[in-house]
Amino acid sequence: MATNAFSSPATGRTPNPKAAPSPSTRRAADSVAAAAAAAAASDSKARFEAYNRLQAAAVAFGEKLPIPEIVAIGGQSDGKSSLLEALLGFRFNVREVEMGTRRPLVLQMVHDPTALDPRCRFQEEDSEEYGSPMVLATAIADLIKQRTEAHLRKIQAAVSSKPIVMRAEYAYCPNLTIIDTPGFVLKAKKGEPESTPEEILSMVKSLASPPHRLLLFLQQSSVEWCSSLWLDAIRDIDPTFRRTMIVISKFDNRLKEFTERWEVDSYLSASGYLGDNIHPFFVALPKDRGTISNEEFRRQICQVDIDVLRHLRDSVKGGFNEEKYGPYIGFSCLKKYLESELQKRYKEAAPATLALLEQRCSEVSMDLSRLDSKLEATSDVSQLRRSAMLHAANICTHLRALLDGAADPAPELWGKTTEEEQMHSGIGSWPGINISVKPPNSSLKLYGGAAFERVMHEFRCATYSMECPQVSREKVANILLAHAGRGGSSGLTEAAAEIARAAARSWLAPLIDTACDRLAFVLQSLFDLAMERCRYQDSKYHQNVEDMDGYVGFLAALRCSYYKFVKDLSKQCKQIVRHHLDSVTSPYSHICYENDFLSGVGSVANSMHRFNHFPGVTSFDLSDSGSALEEAQENVPPKDHQHMTPPAKGNEPKEVLRESQLTVPETPSPDLPVDMNGGKKKDNGNLNDGDNGNLNDGGARKRHARMAAYANRNHHNNVVGADDLGSKQGSSYSSICSISAQYFAKMREVLIERNVPSALNSGFLTPCRERLFLALGFELFAVNDDRFMDMFVAPGAVDAIQNERQSLLKRQKILLSCLNEFKNISRTL
Repeated sequence: MATNAFSSPATGRTPNPKAAPSPSTRRAADSVAAAAAAAAASDSKARFEAYNRLQAAAVAFGEKLPIPEIVAIGGQSDGKSSLLEALLGFRFNVREVEMGTRRPLVLQMVHDPTALDPRCRFQEEDSEEYGSPMVLATAIADLIKQRTEAHLRKIQAAVSSKPIVMRAEYAYCPNLTIIDTPGFVLKAKKGEPESTPEEILSMVKSLASPPHRLLLFLQQSSVEWCSSLWLDAIRDIDPTFRRTMIVISKFDNRLKEFTERWEVDSYLSASGYLGDNIHPFFVALPKDRGTISNEEFRRQICQVDIDVLRHLRDSVKGGFNEEKYGPYIGFSCLKKYLESELQKRYKEAAPATLALLEQRCSEVSMDLSRLDSKLEATSDVSQLRRSAMLHAANICTHLRALLDGAADPAPELWGKTTEEEQMHSGIGSWPGINISVKPPNSSLKLYGGAAFERVMHEFRCATYSMECPQVSREKVANILLAHAGRGGSSGLTEAAAEIARAAARSWLAPLIDTACDRLAFVLQSLFDLAMERCRYQDSKYHQNVEDMDGYVGFLAALRCSYYKFVKDLSKQCKQIVRHHLDSVTSPYSHICYENDFLSGVGSVANSMHRFNHFPGVTSFDLSDSGSALEEAQENVPPKDHQHMTPPAKGNEPKEVLRESQLTVPETPSPDLPVDMNGGKKKDNGNLNDGDNGNLNDGGARKRHARMAAYANRNHHNNVVGADDLGSKQGSSYSSICSISAQYFAKMREVLIERNVPSALNSGFLTPCRERLFLALGFELFAVNDDRFMDMFVAPGAVDAIQNERQSLLKRQKILLSCLNEFKNISRTL
């Protein structure tokens, strides 16, 4: 009995009509399935196009968007370029330009059934626009080479992480985007820097590290799993291979080594090296590099896949585990997997991408509103004046806070050590000082008022480190003989005072000028700190009321005005302190003839005694080496600066004689032996001593006027006459040098302890606290509108805002377009 056409061959029974649909039903089902497939393909293509546009915008504007992408990684000869050409479906000699070793290439492959010939367009550098389509393969290769070399010359480097973006539309390529990275190399090529291999490895790791990127790692089949050179580098990026696809290239070179099934299965499993859930792909591509048509190239790719499977089935005893490893052998399997995996990642990332685009669009809109407000304020002079004045007042407030003592911003980042201050200011050392001056806290990073006080103390240290310079015998003789010729008996001490005055003027003046310059540098450095405090305050409290960042001309004018203000203060301080120096070193000054100083003349003064006991504010050292430094310091000011006792009295305190206790010589004579302390060795009697009988009351009254006139000058000056210079040259020279050193020390102490600190503090700090805003306001705002607007319409000010606005508008347009596309995509998910 013949069986029905629809009956079962085994039972001969007619099957249930429900199990065998009619031809019309099958056709309807097929049409529904085809429509669903077409809709799915359409959605997939729309999603792919949206991501491609978003990727182009990200490259052009430097956006960091988590776009799913495939990054091809491998050694220089591991077949990455051949794989890219196979995916594109045509050759363009990409291997000949060696772009893989120098600059990444982003290949955006778009499946377009109408493009029977490939259409390739390159994204313009620093723009989201694409150029004209290119058809010739040689032109594509040449453009890649030209752009690579031009960019590397521009940045003066051997490799660059900035990619070249190429969009390829073709009927025989998949919807796929791959970033081809420079190939790993062990040694730099001839003419390249030795560091090229390390630079390539670092760049590839940077490109592959973002978690939204899939890694396509290629390795030649001739490399054993245990000796893979670059597998460890992939493990550093993706330790579990969760987002890594491993491709064994040139698989046909390995086939001849397999004879048994277990050998094939063992190699395909990569057991012990990749893990049980990691399945690498095994790909072989045509080796013929001759000139062939694109159609022949695609046919050869398919033929190689067929040949590989035939060899495994027929030439290997027992074949191979095709059920387990078959989906991973051949280029066609890899191509389908890459396309499906990328589409799956696109679909998963679409909601997060949509939310991120909305956030980016909102941020760009806020930036545009801010720039529009700036441009509008530029045309409103009164509003612009108000904003500028408020900004200047804010800067002045922060400057005062920094001078009064502040620790914000971080001194570790913004402060300077003493050595850094010297280096940045261009003032390396103190003039005339041959030793290194290290004040307390010199190793700490300070700014503002603290740095000002440290420079003040450093100035004291430098000044007290200087002794009275040695004077030649010829100079002493010239000065001493000239004074002797004037008559009187005070030639030696007058000459010593004159030598001390000349030394003080010539050696202390440069130190004073240097101190003023260093203090001015400390104050000028505060402008950048005040600007930083303004920015920090605005960001911390979400205040952006007077944002003047875009007005380059005004900010430059404000900085220049502040620098000019500090420079003028420095100039005024130099004049004031020079006036103090001139007063102290004047021949009419009585500093050298004060009673407390005269009583100490005759012993060589130890001018460093009081210097080493100076209890200044900054002498409390907070640095690690502070205590040791203070103990061993030789150039530290005296701690007891409250008492202005000259250095000669540091070790020999002596009560000052009253006028009634002074001894007046009868007739000063150069023949008598002289005491350097100012009195004769023989007792000439005391005004109040009635026992001597040499002077009666009348005689005392007669000599009282002479004593009052010469007590401060001549009581100690009867040392040696001019005619004794030849016979007592040695003793006179040493005496005058000793006395001049003491005079110099006294002048120095009066300057440093009485005059200079108060003059510098009142000359620098007081104006900065009280007159800074008035001075800045007078120079910047007390002008007519035309001159005021010159600061805002200066070259680069408004133009910079306009350029930034145009860039933001283009960015906003692209992001809004992508946002609308992703909104449409999200509705179909």
